[in-house]
Amino acid sequence: MTFSLFNPAHKEVNPRQLDAMLRSGTAQVIDVREPDEFSAGHIPGAINRPLSTFRASELPASAGKVLVLNCAAGRRSAMALDKCEAARVEVDTHLAGGFGAWLAAGLQAEA
Repeated sequence: MTFSLFNPAHKEVNPRQLDAMLRSGTAQVIDVREPDEFSAGHIPGAINRPLSTFRASELPASAGKVLVLNCAAGRRSAMALDKCEAARVEVDTHLAGGFGAWLAAGLQAEA
C-alpha cells in the first residue's frame, strides 16, 4: 500500500495487492463508476455506488474489511475519497489506476 501523490491522506493499492486482499477476504470493493460502466464489467464482488449520487454516509458496513474504492482510472475514486474525508467517514483507500489497471494486470472481471 502506498500513499497518493494527489492527496497524501489517500492510500493506494495496486491490482495485485487488491486481488490478494479479496482472496483473503480482507477487502470490499466499492465501484464509483456509473451503472452502464459497471454493468459492462467490474471487479468480482464489487458494489456499485456511482460518484454522481455518492454519499459517504451510505457506504455499506465494512464488517472488518477494508473498503477499497475504484473507478475507471483512479480520478473519480479519489474524488469519492475526498467526499469520505469531508464526511469524516473512515474510508481512505482506492485502486491505483482503477479498473483499467485491473484489466491490464490480467485479472478477472465480471459483467
